[in-house]
Amino acid sequence: MSDDLMIEVANLTKRYAGNPAVSDISFSVRRGEIVGLLGPNGAGKSTTMRILACYLAATSGTVRVAGLDVFAQSDEVRRRIGYMPENNPLHYDMRVREYLKFRARLKGLSRKHSRARVDVVMEQCGLTEVSRRMIGQLSKGFRQRVGLADALVHEPELIILDEPTIGLDPNQIRVVRQLIKGLGGAHTVLISTHILPEAEMTCHRVVIMYDGRILVADTPGNLQKLMSSRSQVIAEIAAAPEELRECWAQMAEVEQFDVSPAEGEYFRCALTPRDGVDLRPQIFALARERGWPLRELTRSRHSLEDIYVRVTRPEEEEG
Repeated sequence: MSDDLMIEVANLTKRYAGNPAVSDISFSVRRGEIVGLLGPNGAGKSTTMRILACYLAATSGTVRVAGLDVFAQSDEVRRRIGYMPENNPLHYDMRVREYLKFRARLKGLSRKHSRARVDVVMEQCGLTEVSRRMIGQLSKGFRQRVGLADALVHEPELIILDEPTIGLDPNQIRVVRQLIKGLGGAHTVLISTHILPEAEMTCHRVVIMYDGRILVADTPGNLQKLMSSRSQVIAEIAAAPEELRECWAQMAEVEQFDVSPAEGEYFRCALTPRDGVDLRPQIFALARERGWPLRELTRSRHSLEDIYVRVTRPEEEEG
């Protein structure tokens, strides 16, 4: 066990009635990292998180949190984890402050320490103004913040959040996302989501799951590079469309091209390169040589959504 690793999962499998929900997956998470588990419903994200949080036994494989075995040392592991399940079971008939103090005491904090920690997490999660309100009277966004404060109250090393922004409006998502980003460094965060921009904006690394398996695990930036071999170059040029088409057809580095009218005298050329070649210097030199006015020259950036669709697309659809 390396000291800088918070999570180590090796050959983890979980079967329900003989059917695999998770199939022989392995990954690790360093201390202070925010890592996103991405995948559609049924990909195995929640099962993996429940096993990590000691709520579910695995069929086979090993899982360690902070060097501790989650099966043999589950009590020790639970003390180090703050877990927020997808449908957070809050007590709607309790007031916010009262509920968080109750949860802190359940998690082993003394009366004095629990009071201090509740003040800290209510401030951290923007709950001070609703501290005396009944949880059942709060909006979905505020209830998610109560769940997050509950996960944080005992100062866990690892925070596991299962779909923390599900059912929230865009403003509430932004608030919860900022909260999660602020946790990195001081805590290790594992977050599951199928909202791809959320992972792109929040996570240092993403682990893409599909059908109980891990398809790819890397930083959003590295995944961009992986896709860059398929990146189009967009050039807006003021020239005769026939001349442009003839030029791209003769250029060996261009695999495919499309020329369409843009504003004014300009035409938009979408060029797909062969073997990941960056066509921009060549196009710029060509435009200067031929005296073509050049208004735009960019390489399209793939979103995490493009990457996700590419890696989760069943092989039989390709071609």
